[in-house]
Amino acid sequence: IAMALGSAWKQMSWLYYQYLLITALYMLEPWERTVFNSMLVSIVGMALYTGYVFMPQHIMAILHYFEIVQ
Repeated sequence: IAMALGSAWKQMSWLYYQYLLITALYMLEPWERTVFNSMLVSIVGMALYTGYVFMPQHIMAILHYFEIVQ
C-alpha cells in the first residue's frame, strides 16, 4: 500500500507541476500563488454552488416553456 500511495503522490505532484507550468504560476512568489489559488478555488466554488442552486429552476422553466412537463 505504501508503494501505491507513493505512486499516487508522484502523479499528483506531476499534475500540480503541469498546472503551474500551464498557468505560468511558477513565476510567482509563494504568497502570490496562494492568493491566486485561493481566488480561483473561491470563484469555482461559487460557480458550482450557483449552478447547484439555480439550474433546477431554469431547467424546469425551459421544460415548462417547451411543454415537455406540465
